[in-house]
Amino acid sequence: MSPSPRPLPPELGGQFSVRRASDAGATRRRMRARDLTRPFRGVRRSVRFIEERGAATERDKKPYAEFRRKRQELIDDAHAYAMVMPPGAFFCGATAAVIGDSLPVKFPDALDVAVVAPQRAPRAKGVRGRKVAEHLVTIGQFEGLRLTSPASTWAMLGRDHDLRDLVAIGDALVQIPRDNFGLQHPEFARATIADLATELARGPRPPSTKKLHEALGLIRVGSSSVLETEFRLDAAAAGLPDPELDMEIHYDGTRLGISEFVYPRYRVVVEVEGDHHRTSRGQWNRDIEKYQAYVEAGWETIRLTSSHIRGREADALQRVAAALKRHGWVG
Repeated sequence: MSPSPRPLPPELGGQFSVRRASDAGATRRRMRARDLTRPFRGVRRSVRFIEERGAATERDKKPYAEFRRKRQELIDDAHAYAMVMPPGAFFCGATAAVIGDSLPVKFPDALDVAVVAPQRAPRAKGVRGRKVAEHLVTIGQFEGLRLTSPASTWAMLGRDHDLRDLVAIGDALVQIPRDNFGLQHPEFARATIADLATELARGPRPPSTKKLHEALGLIRVGSSSVLETEFRLDAAAAGLPDPELDMEIHYDGTRLGISEFVYPRYRVVVEVEGDHHRTSRGQWNRDIEKYQAYVEAGWETIRLTSSHIRGREADALQRVAAALKRHGWVG
């Protein structure tokens, strides 16, 4: 049996650069031990670190646990690469979108890393390099990582995303969060529509300039999921009346609930329900109470799931149009 590797200096933590380890007294041979992995050239990550991360995510049974697990893995990779990344480099694209803003983009299969021209884009295994003009990017920080600001991230995603994706991403950025009491907190919004407009005013971004401007005109405050954005865009294209978004419903001075799409003139509410409405017992019970209160106050509620909006036999628009017509809308 091989002897156990000599313990590493505790100040190195779970992942570290080879140079820092050498400065702390670790030998080259120690850097080749089996209890260390190599996420990037010049970086080591301990197997124990990986196991502890895995155990922590296994304990997470709340909705969207898989997203949080994958996001944490991406953050760990970004911290690892940051130890050896070129001076002045920063994370961008889908990497910045997931790490900094938890935006609805496909998880990147490599770290998106950019530099300002005329620097050369970084090249390394597990890294997708990019070079950008200085006047077209603003840089911020997240947990000590340099990455594009929310508005710059959105604009840079224009190259690789279609119009509907850009609207959904923009909707997510400008959404005004609510706390557990349902109170809005504009100060916690990651960006405003004005921020996105200011970003586009920095200059053209061929070949996505036109697409970005078109997306900007379609972004709205109040859509809190991709499904909601998809339904909103489809409803507008079909000629349905414009709804109020993320609206509070009151009756006799009491707030009955907050709903995604509300047609006040027709007393119709549309709820777009993700899977957590089904899997969370607390959410399920709250929904039942809210919808009963809506009925008693004279509102009709149309509940939609992903199969109604994007399924093979999607009929969300027909369902909502029929409800509106029952309440006096002439389509």
